[in-house]
Amino acid sequence: MSLNNFLAELKRRNVYKIAIAYGVVAWLLIQIASQIFPFFDIPSWAVRLVVLLLIIGFPIALIFSWAFEMTPAGIKRTEDVAPGGAITRGTGRKLDLLIIGVLLAVITILIFPGSSSSCFSQRFLDSKKKHRRAAIRKPECEPRERIFC
Repeated sequence: MSLNNFLAELKRRNVYKIAIAYGVVAWLLIQIASQIFPFFDIPSWAVRLVVLLLIIGFPIALIFSWAFEMTPAGIKRTEDVAPGGAITRGTGRKLDLLIIGVLLAVITILIFPGSSSSCFSQRFLDSKKKHRRAAIRKPECEPRERIFC
């Protein structure tokens, strides 16, 4: 199999799109975990576990996207599907829309991080301010011990 045929086969089976969609969703999940877990006092190793599981899942997702195809009858092995029987165009369109939707949501969150007026986001921002103020505050010391504080 030549390199051009291999790349064309990757494109036909939507492996590129699966890789991009997985990367975007994995990045979003990592961002959510790293922001939300400390708020609920979930240990820091849980964020590492989420990252590790997402890294392990990436090649598995690529293997499944190579081995299986979506057909009108459901998911089938690639060898069992006739060349015209797959709905790669429809599947590709759905993956494109998923990628665009997630990217738009992420961009919106990044551009307008504090614009949400929900009670949850206000409490979250208030707790961040408290932690920031506590980190800035210096310890109380006697004047003669001020050198060591």
